[in-house]
Amino acid sequence: MTLAMPKPDAEAMARLPDLLTRLKGVLPADNVIVDPRGLKPYECDALTAYRQPPLAVFLPETVAQVAAILTACDALGIKVVPRGGGTSLSGGSFPLADGVLLAMGKFNRVLEVDIENRCARVQPGVTNLAISKAVEHLGFYYAPDPSSQIACSIGGNVAENSGGVHCLKYGLTTNNLLGLEVVLIDGSVIRLGGKHLDAAGYDLMGVLTGSEGLLGVVTEVTVRILPKPSTARALLIGFPSVESAGDAVAKTIAAGIIPAGMEMMDRPAIHAAEAFCNAGYPLDVEALSIVELDGPPAEVDDLMQRVSEIARDCGAVSIRASNSEDERLAFWAGRKAAFPAVGRLSPDYLCMDGTIPRHRLAEVLTGITRLSGKHGLRVANVFHAGDGNLHPLILYDANLPGELDRAEAFGADILRLCVEVGGVLTGEHGVGIEKRDLMGTMFDEIDLAHQERLKCAFDPNHRLNPGKVFPVLHRCAELGRMHVHRGQLPFPDLPRF
Repeated sequence: MTLAMPKPDAEAMARLPDLLTRLKGVLPADNVIVDPRGLKPYECDALTAYRQPPLAVFLPETVAQVAAILTACDALGIKVVPRGGGTSLSGGSFPLADGVLLAMGKFNRVLEVDIENRCARVQPGVTNLAISKAVEHLGFYYAPDPSSQIACSIGGNVAENSGGVHCLKYGLTTNNLLGLEVVLIDGSVIRLGGKHLDAAGYDLMGVLTGSEGLLGVVTEVTVRILPKPSTARALLIGFPSVESAGDAVAKTIAAGIIPAGMEMMDRPAIHAAEAFCNAGYPLDVEALSIVELDGPPAEVDDLMQRVSEIARDCGAVSIRASNSEDERLAFWAGRKAAFPAVGRLSPDYLCMDGTIPRHRLAEVLTGITRLSGKHGLRVANVFHAGDGNLHPLILYDANLPGELDRAEAFGADILRLCVEVGGVLTGEHGVGIEKRDLMGTMFDEIDLAHQERLKCAFDPNHRLNPGKVFPVLHRCAELGRMHVHRGQLPFPDLPRF
């Protein structure tokens, strides 16, 4: 059940009527939500362990409305949390009890498809998959494909620099962006990039991509679209251990082969996915690798043979190649459904996100198994193995006292292990609140102060999504003296579900 939520502070509550008065006539009445029942669906994102309602939810439909909301909030000192599809697994769009939520779901139109320049202009509320659907009849698609692509918005993908199955060969969100329109906290609208391949000057588009809503609100995105490859085939490879599967991943890349996608699941994830969607996965293996090759038919046939040979050398016990498009899609169906499928194994789970050097994959998998025993919790592992992006799913039951605490400690240990072997805290989910207090494992206070100077350049009063990413609040005026203000974070003790 939901625990009692702390009420918003009195000052923030006192300023809300002024804000609503300022925005009266700017937003339709139906696009402003303030009643408790209406706020209920917005009390959390996909990190559902924590919940609290915002002061209000605004659903703008135009850039002018976004600018007016931000201008009014800045003037009144009210915090703003941008929200796309609400699929953030790191609490990136977790609401503040003394702030408003800026929900961008009504920005949901594909504005233009420009095949001559191989790009599409879309609003931030358009789902990832909808972009590919809008251009598939022309033989094109949008390459980044997070597992949540049916629900996650392209604006959220920009905020978190999302990846997906095909990011190994085709890159993350940042590698597939051409332009952005962004509204800053003072209401000013800036345009970065466009339909051209590159732009002179500072790479501000790169700065905003992955900034987790701390710098501005995206209102338009120009993405690169690609022609569908002439041939795409997949291999389904079973291994006797996760270590042998990890070795095969490293050796495939070392051989100069860059698959379109290279994914991996361990035994618990395999069994859950197979029971969920009957993809035809072997159930007598400890690890399963899905390797997709695309390109001209002759190249694909050659690479399929080479990858199979590498897998056999690493001890593969089963190798099955797709012989039709339906069969290739069936291989991927289980992997794409792995997250909901694991829900069959436990009442709750935490989906972690860390990235490591590929050659340390087997070592880290062994370490995760050891940590599972240490914390007394099961784990199902699903990986973007080709680019070293790990998604361990830590199974727990929130109804049992102390299990969430143990799950969080387990997750923190996994992320520390990723950093220890030369990796990073996140690959595509972002830092949000989930990894905020672990930032010190990667960065010292000087590193973090320099990062927050950039935040201050865009948002000097910390109005946009405060409390996320940075474990310590710095006063912008004092950053020049490197003075660290260890003030109270907006939610030091998060309300849990």
